Amino acid sequence: MAGARGDRIGATLQPSKANGGQSEPHKGPHPELVEGRGPSSGYAPVGNDAVKKGTLQLKSPSAPVLMLAPALVLLGVFVLVPTLLTLWLAFQDWSTETGFDTARFVGLDNFFAIFGPTSVGRDFKGALANTALYTALSVALLLPLSVGFGLLVYQRRVRGGVALRTILFSTYMVPMIAVALVWSKLYSPSEGPINQMLGWVGLPGSPWLSSPDTALVSIVLLNVWQQVGYFTVLAVAGLTQIPGSVYEAAAIDGARPLQRFWFITLPLLRRTLLFSAVIAIINAVQVFEPVALITQGGPVGATNVLTYHIRRVGIERSQGGLGSAMAVTLMLALIVAVVALFALARRGAEEDA
Repeated sequence: MAGARGDRIGATLQPSKANGGQSEPHKGPHPELVEGRGPSSGYAPVGNDAVKKGTLQLKSPSAPVLMLAPALVLLGVFVLVPTLLTLWLAFQDWSTETGFDTARFVGLDNFFAIFGPTSVGRDFKGALANTALYTALSVALLLPLSVGFGLLVYQRRVRGGVALRTILFSTYMVPMIAVALVWSKLYSPSEGPINQMLGWVGLPGSPWLSSPDTALVSIVLLNVWQQVGYFTVLAVAGLTQIPGSVYEAAAIDGARPLQRFWFITLPLLRRTLLFSAVIAIINAVQVFEPVALITQGGPVGATNVLTYHIRRVGIERSQGGLGSAMAVTLMLALIVAVVALFALARRGAEEDA
């Protein structure tokens, strides 16, 4: 049988008489290597039935739903349901000490109350103003510092860039509760290191957390110290997307470092800065731990931000309807701020184009 197989293979390699004794190359697949008839079954073509079957299973309409189901269930239970419940309670007169069946529909009365001339309205508008000021100061400090530190970390000529990046990002890994407790000791008027260092250079100390003029700024500095590392990482990620050839072309044209930063770096970092600004606004609006642990909204309501005020009204005073109306107002204000920020960024991009 082996001899017969060799005769067949040899026949295909014999010179053709019609071709002048020259061997003609075989066209098409070799008969011994078709459909698994060759010496080794490894040459047999694999059928596509299994591949097609797997593709059809992945293309099944129910497959994406099944894969997304766990995440959708968690989002629905912990995000969508509480949001809808808060929206419903914002139009109800309800105490947190009773069940939902005691809620009574009052329409827009809760919103009229929080914006009215009564003490409820005055406290809410004061907390809203404190939140807006806290957010503006945080964003105004975080973005320039993150870009500055990002440039230092990204420079290849500067030694210790990796160590600086690690130190900056490590502050973001520390829990806010621990940060608040440590900074409360740093701000101590008598024993705090900050006032002691000010005394070394001949400057008077400050009652950082005890004065209405400096309490909110002190909380802002605490927040900036804790979050600047995260935004520095974002800035470095944006800098890595800028081609080095752009800087080389600008240097050849005679552009100075400050000009390259102003006309190349900042415009190409626009999207990164927009993203950083949105995240900074959301984080600033949600501030709660340092206020609750250090100042409790004082002194004289100087650090009474909305999140802490909502907790005080909704839980401590058991006014669930008013607290829900305040939460809805905060959510709407945040949405308006983010939409306005995107609109300004788009308008600036259109003007530059």
